[in-house]
Amino acid sequence: MNVMLMIIRCAAVAFALSFTAAGAHAQQKYPTKPIRMLTPFAAGGGSDILARLIGPQVSEVFGQQIVVDNRPGGAGTVGATLAVRAAPDGYTLILVSGSFGVSSVLHKVSFDPVTDITPIILIGTTGLLVSVHPSVPIKSTNDFIAYARANPGKLNLGTAGLGDLGQLAGELFKLETKTQFTHVPYKGAGPLMIGIVGGEVQASISSAVPAIPHVKAGRLRAIAVTTPKRSRALPDVPTIADTVPGYDVTHWYAIWGPKGLPKDVVTRWNQEVAKIIRTDAMQKWLEREGLEAAGGPPEEFLNRVKSDVEKWKNVVKQAKIVIAQ
Repeated sequence: MNVMLMIIRCAAVAFALSFTAAGAHAQQKYPTKPIRMLTPFAAGGGSDILARLIGPQVSEVFGQQIVVDNRPGGAGTVGATLAVRAAPDGYTLILVSGSFGVSSVLHKVSFDPVTDITPIILIGTTGLLVSVHPSVPIKSTNDFIAYARANPGKLNLGTAGLGDLGQLAGELFKLETKTQFTHVPYKGAGPLMIGIVGGEVQASISSAVPAIPHVKAGRLRAIAVTTPKRSRALPDVPTIADTVPGYDVTHWYAIWGPKGLPKDVVTRWNQEVAKIIRTDAMQKWLEREGLEAAGGPPEEFLNRVKSDVEKWKNVVKQAKIVIAQ
């Protein structure tokens, strides 16, 4: 009887261990193949740079390649639509910027930016940077306002695209300063930098990430940042709010996936990217590029998208912006 009881107990233990091992194996199955990380703008922009910086570090932990796939167009809506329509299995994600909420307000998109995504993590926040070509006689926000008023419609302001955050930041500036200038959209921040450095446009308003190297090299002159406080990367550059009280446009970068992503996939990505953000090397890079590290729970990112959508709906209405589809 004791022998039989021992056999039963051993069998029960073996069954339990095999079940636990099977569960552990199932948890470790993701990822079993390369993961596609979409970026909705051309190479050289802030989201592209961050994806190529974070991707290899996540790849090292996951044991699978993170393939960065640039899908520019429609101020980010082309890439976002691909991400929304992807299978919710964790093998297609997207790294977006603050233009995500803006583009959904200005474009006829087939998705809701709040309810049709699975938020993963807010990577960091920063301001947009207003820059001018060195040949332009503008050295401050006051100069910018005076020049625009003296030359209504003749000052060209380049942005990363129609419906880009930079466009609405410019429209908000127009509303609050009663100025006029011409918006020149490019297909991403990378092409925008090439355009302004080459003198195609006089000024630009863009993510600070791709612009800062050109500022430090003397190819661009930084005029102001759009956040309420100065950038750590450019402490000598004033804020627009120093001249236009209350002006605030905060840019950000985040990762999300299609609606219905498994919770364990979201948790793993959130935890691993948060760890990367907290490393000394990444902290130094973020500071150098003017980004404030985030790394909180998925809900933090979703709340920011909600507030952005409401804010920019009001600006679009006041500025009477209509973009042809």
